[in-house]
Amino acid sequence: MSPTSGKILVVDDVPQNLALLTAALEPEGYEILAASSGLAAIKVANRAAPELILLDILMPEVDGLETCRRLKADPATREIPVIFLSARTELTSVVDGFRAGGVDYVVKPFQTDEVLSRVATHLRLNRLTRELREKNQALETRTAELTAEMQRRKQAELALERADEQLAVMSGREAERWNVAGLVGASPHIRKVVEEIRRLHAFARTSVLITGESGTGKELVARAIHFDSQRAQGPFIPVNCVAIPGELAESLLFGHVRGAFTGALTDRKGYFELADGGTLFLDEIGDMPVSLQVKLLRVLEDGRITPVGATHARQVDVRIVAATNADLDARVAAGTFRQDLFFRLARYRVHTPALRERSEDVPLLARHFLGVFAREMGLRPPLLTPGAERALSQHAFPGNVRELKNVMERALIESGGGSIEAAHLGLPGGRRVSDSPVRSRPLAVEELPLNLAAAEDLLIQRALQETGGNIADAARLLGVHRTRIYRKLALEEQPAAAGREGSA
Repeated sequence: MSPTSGKILVVDDVPQNLALLTAALEPEGYEILAASSGLAAIKVANRAAPELILLDILMPEVDGLETCRRLKADPATREIPVIFLSARTELTSVVDGFRAGGVDYVVKPFQTDEVLSRVATHLRLNRLTRELREKNQALETRTAELTAEMQRRKQAELALERADEQLAVMSGREAERWNVAGLVGASPHIRKVVEEIRRLHAFARTSVLITGESGTGKELVARAIHFDSQRAQGPFIPVNCVAIPGELAESLLFGHVRGAFTGALTDRKGYFELADGGTLFLDEIGDMPVSLQVKLLRVLEDGRITPVGATHARQVDVRIVAATNADLDARVAAGTFRQDLFFRLARYRVHTPALRERSEDVPLLARHFLGVFAREMGLRPPLLTPGAERALSQHAFPGNVRELKNVMERALIESGGGSIEAAHLGLPGGRRVSDSPVRSRPLAVEELPLNLAAAEDLLIQRALQETGGNIADAARLLGVHRTRIYRKLALEEQPAAAGREGSA
């Protein structure tokens, strides 16, 4: 916008004055709006939003001073500069004009050059002020964004520090708890796992891949491998690959140096360096992004890490134990998991059996969990009644050991510390879930019943199987509120309750 362009409102009750000002301003490129009273000026200013107002003081009804006060009281017109035009020359009139909100005062009869100069000056000042205000607002917005980013980085840094504290070296007492003796069971399947763990004792550098369904105790096996090995005195660092945020992945695994990125206020060790001399457990390895798989492979090949922002690599002595419930062979074939990394990780494989494959261990595990929870609650381990044991044996536990553990904790709470009855378990009426693996094959659309209620029942049952009976997780999986599942389960129980009442 040129210095001599813009929209100007001229306010005067004398038509000759309006004509004179218009004749002086229009040749300079200004767009002129006119008003012959204070009230008319206020309406025009609100409607047309001029950049500047030339305002006469001596007008009937609402004079120029009151008009200016009303303009300055309205947020829509408050920022428009007002230049007063008046034949009054006394100092008090000039002071009143500035107090009302004017930016300048021109005495009539005025010189055309003087008016043009004042108009050009105040338009330029107003535009510079507006530009400065906009830049300040943009700067404030950017500052707020940077502050929020710094805060987020700081919180992430604090979270990493808390994680470092939690991932400290386990004490000898914890090692005793987590060694191979912590695996409960007498079935051939669990004995095979124990034998494989003991076989690894002398091979403390060999990487291990643990496979098995969700909830079968893969992390427990990983801890047993570590604490039953020559690395038992070193750290055991568990990492969930799914939970690693993409923007912090390298920093979390390999560490960073101060100033490596915004918010890196101090040097920080990554998981590899924290696990130096011990074991790094990479859970859900099948879901690690391919870009990160490349970096992991390089570390496994030479045992050297380079923290983010560092110029020199560091040597680490870390054993990798990975776990997955995914079919890595299929993912290698699909190109979503690197074959060379798979061979590095799977130098020795341990498979954790599903609970339905070791059903004879269910009573042992149930009593074990009851004892653990009872001690935590300051109670004596309760008796597991034959009815409860029978109900447990009739349930396939699609959620495996994790589901059984949740069932026993809930049962102990339901019983109030007394004997555990079948009713305390919360299992679905003794009905046995299919012995086939839960994740064997997803339902095809054509296999769903056409009846909407029946299809919903089937989907809810499938979700509960997938989540080991956890209603909150099942609701998240289905994308519904958990009360919907509670209501559905309650409706299923009502007919059974009615039947019991009728038989009584």
